[in-house]
Amino acid sequence: MRTLTAPLALAAALLAAAPVHAKPADTGAAKKILIDSVAIPTVAGRGKVPELAAYYAGVLKAAGYADSDIVITPMGETATFAATLQGTTKEKPILLLGHMDVVEADAKDWTRDPFVPVEENGYIFGRGSEDNKFDVAMMVATMAQLKKDGFKPKRSIILLLSGDEETSMMTTRALAAKYKDAELALNGDGGGGLIGEDGKAQYYGLQAGEKTYADFTLEVTNPGGHSSRPSPTNAIVQLSNALAKVGAYHFKPQQNELTKVGMPIVADQVGGAIGAALKAFAANPADAAAIATITADPEYVGQIGTTCVPTLVNGGHAENALPQRATANINCRIFPGVPVEAVRSELERVIADPAVAVKPDPDASASDASPLRPDVMAAVTKAVHARFPGLPIIPSMSAGATDSYHFRMLGVPSYGVAGLFSKASDSYAHGLNERVPVDAIPGALTHWDSLLRDLAK
Repeated sequence: MRTLTAPLALAAALLAAAPVHAKPADTGAAKKILIDSVAIPTVAGRGKVPELAAYYAGVLKAAGYADSDIVITPMGETATFAATLQGTTKEKPILLLGHMDVVEADAKDWTRDPFVPVEENGYIFGRGSEDNKFDVAMMVATMAQLKKDGFKPKRSIILLLSGDEETSMMTTRALAAKYKDAELALNGDGGGGLIGEDGKAQYYGLQAGEKTYADFTLEVTNPGGHSSRPSPTNAIVQLSNALAKVGAYHFKPQQNELTKVGMPIVADQVGGAIGAALKAFAANPADAAAIATITADPEYVGQIGTTCVPTLVNGGHAENALPQRATANINCRIFPGVPVEAVRSELERVIADPAVAVKPDPDASASDASPLRPDVMAAVTKAVHARFPGLPIIPSMSAGATDSYHFRMLGVPSYGVAGLFSKASDSYAHGLNERVPVDAIPGALTHWDSLLRDLAK
């Protein structure tokens, strides 16, 4: 494992010397919460999120939480959920993030009904079992156990669950706006551990940044006319030329704390030419040979800067008419900290054609990566190494978006620290026959118990 910097090593050593924690939540109780959660089909359009929120409220009230500690806020057909374990001081709270909703699943394509959880061959099958109901169930079970144990955190711990993370994130934005004064957020929908096909743990990923998702519309409009009388300008041709330029363009490579710390560790894991390139780029982000190797690899190109690709095209209105309008969607994953407007301006410069309008999504906003705080790094190191001594812990940046994005945007440092360890071959999030290994539950409960007791004490 890569050596921690001095402050992180000291913090880790202090935590390692801390007293052994109380017994984490019961595995059977946590498994029941997970199974019960999967059985409630919290897909957009079915109006079941409030039902799941009420179920979680019942679990926590049975553990001793007061009605006033739990707030369920309906928002259309969905809802937000907030449960607070009161702290002994007025210091800023720690937030736990997760989402109650799941993506749609067509039962006819599945081996089993996606919304009838089944425990079979060491797995729990069902839509949402991995994304995100596994870690949500572990957090709910841990919050319940902390209450039963009489744990008195210094900082309040607030469990926040959104209800439309998989779609519009309306509930996420509402939660972020209400709880933006928090000390930090721990997200169960990011990070996590990888188990090799040989059954051995390979590494733990700590997600501390996400690229900004932004769509841009390219639009060309012409007067049109009869196709038998071609004019010097043609909206489809002009748009095609613009798309060719965008497709061939590479944004300037970038580096931040996450990539600088995480890439050398990843390099040691993957080895070969790509491993050498990652290590070289971490040492020198201007290394042309390293950039060329990484840029050619779809798995890693997104880690060294902004990427923009055409994803949709629409043009013309009749086979025998000159097109009056042609549009295309450019999907960009913007490096943390880069303004959306800066990317729009760069696309405009690359296209270099005033006839092509570049229009951004008005709702797209950039957020920066979270700092690798010594207290968070030390707590995660302690929790992971209690299960897998010496396991590499890799700070990471996601190309996709989670609820953390909206909290980071409002200044709340947010970290994906899921307790789930699983094989890559077992990951079916958003796919058919989604499942999680039952034997991942005890370790995940220990993980969350350790994190909360250390960071909130």
